[in-house]
Amino acid sequence: MGARSPRLLIPALLGAAMVLAAAGGPRLAGQAPASPDERVFGTWRLNVAKSKFTPGPPYKDQIRTYERHQDGVKATLKTTYADGHTASIEYVANYDSLEYPVTGSSDYESIRLRKIDASTSEAVLGHGGNVFATARRVISDDGKMLTITFQASESLGRPFRNVMVYERQN
Repeated sequence: MGARSPRLLIPALLGAAMVLAAAGGPRLAGQAPASPDERVFGTWRLNVAKSKFTPGPPYKDQIRTYERHQDGVKATLKTTYADGHTASIEYVANYDSLEYPVTGSSDYESIRLRKIDASTSEAVLGHGGNVFATARRVISDDGKMLTITFQASESLGRPFRNVMVYERQN
């Protein structure tokens, strides 16, 4: 991947993780994870005009699809980057603070999820046991907008902060 790919793939992965985080709160040993937040299921499209990529550049487009899965939630992210190249990232995870594998990215391999409240979740993206970035996902009260605030850590060489706004698709 190019020099910019870590900075661009992390928001995509973490954003997806945030939606998966809707699946429930931390669990105690022997306790099953809580049910997913039903508002997250469906297709979401990035509204580039309402989003802010610091330092940038923004994606040209991103579609996120969240589906029910026997093992939790399946997330599929299809991204078109500023330079025109595309990527498709997928994972299946349950919200239980454990690491789950990510496919479609050669840079990042795991996601850990934590629920903050009914509308807000937090995710950690990692590789080789190291934390690279965190993201916070908020679903609007009416369930029509999803906002992901992503912050990369210093370990990436250049920190950045992206606020990505998504709209539910019919």
